[in-house]
Amino acid sequence: MIKQVIDGIEFKLREYQDFSWLNDYGSVFSVIDETGSGCISFGIKKDNKKYFFKIAGAKTVNAEISEEESIKLLKEAAVKYKNIKHENLIKLVDAFEYKDFYVVIYEYAEGECLFDHWNFDRYEKTKEITPLMKFKSLPVEKRLNVVDKLFSFFESFIDAGYVAVDFYDSSIIYDFDNDEVTFCDIDLFRKMPTVNDFGTGYFGTKRLKAPEENELGASIDEQTSLFTLGAIIFDMFSNISNTEERYKKGCFIPNKFDEFELNNNIYNVLLKATAYDKNDRYKTVKEFREDFYKNIYS
Repeated sequence: MIKQVIDGIEFKLREYQDFSWLNDYGSVFSVIDETGSGCISFGIKKDNKKYFFKIAGAKTVNAEISEEESIKLLKEAAVKYKNIKHENLIKLVDAFEYKDFYVVIYEYAEGECLFDHWNFDRYEKTKEITPLMKFKSLPVEKRLNVVDKLFSFFESFIDAGYVAVDFYDSSIIYDFDNDEVTFCDIDLFRKMPTVNDFGTGYFGTKRLKAPEENELGASIDEQTSLFTLGAIIFDMFSNISNTEERYKKGCFIPNKFDEFELNNNIYNVLLKATAYDKNDRYKTVKEFREDFYKNIYS
């Protein structure tokens, strides 16, 4: 591993690679270099405008796939950002090849990632409150506004023929100053119909996986996506005490009701959304959403 610096910002790679060409686009003010996707990302500012550069093909330290596979996935991701339209989805600006890299440029989203694992060491050392803890300390109504955006976003990509893959709290950016939310990282979303072709190695955090996301050959469909959505909402309003159990089992386990902030009816709605047996779940995100709002204030 080596350390490099650009515009005073330090980042790590397995071996040296030249990123000085980024200065043609402006000044680098942030770097995210610890991702399993093999991508490295740079925040770049020019003329008071900020952009987010996501680059595949770099020799990153934490990559779980090859540079070639990383490039292939990022190219496919650019197409998804063109096909899925939603006001809270991060906006694609450009996508192109540059030497050994593939580069995708997005408008920069102000805010904090709700699960920024690359900063966990810092939080542990400084005892600083994490973005997720800060988010969960917000009034219920503000968090429900995010839930409303999530329902709308999930309906939009389902309508476009996609299912969520590897979408979790790390894919949510919250601007605490303006109470605005941005969704990102839809790179692994898949066109329907699709199946789990990796078994237990299927993409996604074990904290929020649906059971079929561990079963080789299982159908991955709208009911899988609404399970993901239900799990995310559960955690937005819960004191999570079963994380270790989730990792051990390899999928989401609902929190107990006495750890849940909202009413019993909503708790039961979320239990139905995250039922292990698909036959016990809602059939569609729309049906889930209607039941959620019918019971939220009851």
